[in-house]
Amino acid sequence: MDGMLLIKQGMIYDAVHEKPYVADILAEGGIIRQIAPVIEGASINGAKILDAAGLNVYPGFVEAHCHLGLDGYGMGFEGEDYNEMTDSLTPQLSAIDGLNPQDESIRLAMEGGVTCVAAGPGSSNVLGGTFAVYKTTGKRIDDMVIKKKAAMKCAFGENPKRCYKDKDNYSRMSTASKLRIMLEKTIEYKKKKEAAGEDVLKQPAYDPKLEALLPVIDGEMPLKAHAHQANDIYTAIRIAREYHVGLTIEHCTEGALIADDLAKEGFPVAVGPSLGHATKFELKNKSFTTPGILAKAGCQVSIITDSPVIPQQYLPLCAGLAVKDGMREFDALKAITIHAAKHIGVSDRVGSIEVGKDADFVIADGNPMVSDTRLKAVIIDGAVRYTEK
Repeated sequence: MDGMLLIKQGMIYDAVHEKPYVADILAEGGIIRQIAPVIEGASINGAKILDAAGLNVYPGFVEAHCHLGLDGYGMGFEGEDYNEMTDSLTPQLSAIDGLNPQDESIRLAMEGGVTCVAAGPGSSNVLGGTFAVYKTTGKRIDDMVIKKKAAMKCAFGENPKRCYKDKDNYSRMSTASKLRIMLEKTIEYKKKKEAAGEDVLKQPAYDPKLEALLPVIDGEMPLKAHAHQANDIYTAIRIAREYHVGLTIEHCTEGALIADDLAKEGFPVAVGPSLGHATKFELKNKSFTTPGILAKAGCQVSIITDSPVIPQQYLPLCAGLAVKDGMREFDALKAITIHAAKHIGVSDRVGSIEVGKDADFVIADGNPMVSDTRLKAVIIDGAVRYTEK
């Protein structure tokens, strides 16, 4: 965190008010302290001043679902560190132990205006482990993480079937069954621990998998459900309702087919990656129209790259493509800022320009959702991390 930063007279797109406005922003200690038409006087003595007149100021962009830092840039399969292929049930794994801050892809993401991401295990496993939320600057992941355990990854559909068909998971029914069994075991494990109280001799034997699932059962951490097809989305919702656990729906490729139901259910949805070919059957309805249809229906929508599927720095361009295909521009902005922050449980810190939140900003010469816009500066925790060369 730096000292005091004053951003002067930028056109502010705060992700709260649909209409932008010109104002000054004062940050100190990495936190937004004041937003006003003009800030001057003794209170800003010693502040670093950044003239944003004629430029647009946005919240730092937020990615709700990716594998940034877990899949090595330019390293192929040798660098991949986000799928544990030895076991279909690995809830005990934690993203923080695999993230590599020195990976080039994180710098590229930051220079593209993506200042905060939720990254974690991939979608090969029925249960993959916990996602972490971190800022895209730093050399030590412990100092970059703002939420160590944001969500528990689970997966439905083709991936767990394909990856474990020769081991222990051949059908969608098996995937759902395995998840239910683990949740049931966790409930039983919790009851035994509570019944034992402080008596160590009566405590059940330590089980790292069930320990990792206790926050899910306790409502402290949602399931982060990889689900493309409508039937898989419904299965994720069915299980979440059965066990009264939190849920976010990831990818949601066929969400447009069931938008009315998703709006009634009320679970957050993250749509993407929508750029590229449909590389498997469950992606055949992939479209940039989906985010707009879901937003119009009343869903809380995030747009995601699922990087490295789409390079992380192109998150705002994905939002722009959704606008091109019918999404309201303000909804698209929220989908990569405040809605994404809510999706991953960090909206108290990031996702909008408001007093008391982290001083993360993108300053641009136009709309970052448009390809010819140039980013002039990226600021994280009140420190200028990138300026246009």
